[in-house]
Amino acid sequence: MGHRFFCTCLLLIAAAAQAEGIGGTVYEDGNGNGRRDPGERGIAGVAVSNGREIVRTDAQGRYALQARAGLPVFVVKPAGWRVAAGAEDLPAFWREGPAGADFALRRAPPREGDLDVLVFADPQAKSTVDVDYYRRDIVEPLIGRTRAALGLSLGDIVNDDLSLYPAVNAITARLGLPWLHVAGNHDLDADARDDEDSLRTYRRHFGPDTYAWEEPQASFVLFDDVVHLPGEHAGYIGGLREDQLAFLEAYLREAPKDRLLVLGMHIPLFEPAGQDTFRDADRERLFALLRPFPKVLLLSGHSHTQRHYFHDARTGWHGAHPLHEYNVGAACGAFWGGVKDAQGIPDTTMSDGTPNGHATLRIGADAGAQGYALDWHPARLPPGNAAFTEAMALHAPKVLRRGAYPADGVYANVFMGRDDTRVEYRIDGGEWKPMRRVERPDPRVSAQNALDDAATSLRGYDRAAQATPSPHLWRGTLPTDLAIGAHAVEVRSIDERGREHRAGLDYALADAQP
Repeated sequence: MGHRFFCTCLLLIAAAAQAEGIGGTVYEDGNGNGRRDPGERGIAGVAVSNGREIVRTDAQGRYALQARAGLPVFVVKPAGWRVAAGAEDLPAFWREGPAGADFALRRAPPREGDLDVLVFADPQAKSTVDVDYYRRDIVEPLIGRTRAALGLSLGDIVNDDLSLYPAVNAITARLGLPWLHVAGNHDLDADARDDEDSLRTYRRHFGPDTYAWEEPQASFVLFDDVVHLPGEHAGYIGGLREDQLAFLEAYLREAPKDRLLVLGMHIPLFEPAGQDTFRDADRERLFALLRPFPKVLLLSGHSHTQRHYFHDARTGWHGAHPLHEYNVGAACGAFWGGVKDAQGIPDTTMSDGTPNGHATLRIGADAGAQGYALDWHPARLPPGNAAFTEAMALHAPKVLRRGAYPADGVYANVFMGRDDTRVEYRIDGGEWKPMRRVERPDPRVSAQNALDDAATSLRGYDRAAQATPSPHLWRGTLPTDLAIGAHAVEVRSIDERGREHRAGLDYALADAQP
């Protein structure tokens, strides 16, 4: 009886802690010192959340919320304001624990024109060696060379070794931008008993796993969509918890509809053919919340490939127009594998032929009819190689027999290619002809697989990625009825914004005897 009474007391204490209130003030930090000084006024109407409920501050900037054990309280940074950098130089928009939580905001200086955002997916460092690759290959080339005002990382910040978070964050912070994160399946606590317990370490470093952030040009909603399933085959599936859906419903109920709504997550909402990777009911509930919004963009990572997907009724989307999801290529590419270059950085091309790198998102009036524009930026380009550019990489045989049956072709992997991308080629400056989109492995990646197979010693720490069918590959047949000698092949792609990109290479025709 005594033991049962003791356990009952513990449960009552835990319940009381769960119901404990939390309150504070959101105020204008006029001098930027991070504390509220005399004369610094509270800010009315700012959204504050515990990850489930959202309240608004009163006329004095005060709020009150129910605390949730082990979960942070955070402010939805409003447009026109900024937050200071806190621990590990990350935005200090959240607080841990049930104690009173004040939030300091400063007025953002007026900014003309579009909003540029850096987008990283899957840095996925598994060691300090990988952290150094991330520094040299992704971050350092951007320092002082980007016009971005915000950064996003779409999960798998590390590859299961959560002790690497501070090192990765220190490198990212060198860009000097407010940087927002979502959790990936490799950001989970290995000893977690269930999904609710799986992000303890992540939250200590990055705060809430589901939250919103507002800029004048767009509202950003970032959320954990990895449902941890310990003991099951894959260990996780894409989906959302009930408290996340409650937060999304509360936020989207009042979110502005005159600006772009950007959702960032790790696991894509679309499913590869024949695979069940996201819970259908959760996706449909999310899509129902998004339907009233005329301008929505989805950003995801996880696949270590790259593609554009347009949701429609087949995936449960019933909006007036298809819903665009950009599945962003990985910063680590093929998990920092492949042959190293002269600087000691692995080639790490992804299985669909996309080079590792980062994306940019531009939002505003100058970003096209959709109100946003996306670009992919390879981390490195081979020097002096006209067949490999920022936009595409070409592959063709070096030499063919003159008069042979024209069965061989030039392949163009257009990294940001979509179904509506126009890709054309010409030979020796002749007439432009359309190339045909094909879903097959990129021959460039298959060639690296063959070299790995034939090698009698390891060519790198890990082999090149095993080639998979690429959704952005085009083919044009190479003629064999031309003169003996070299012939120039030019390829051009025209994207949805009307921009033209070109690349080129040569192939030769030679005589041969049977």
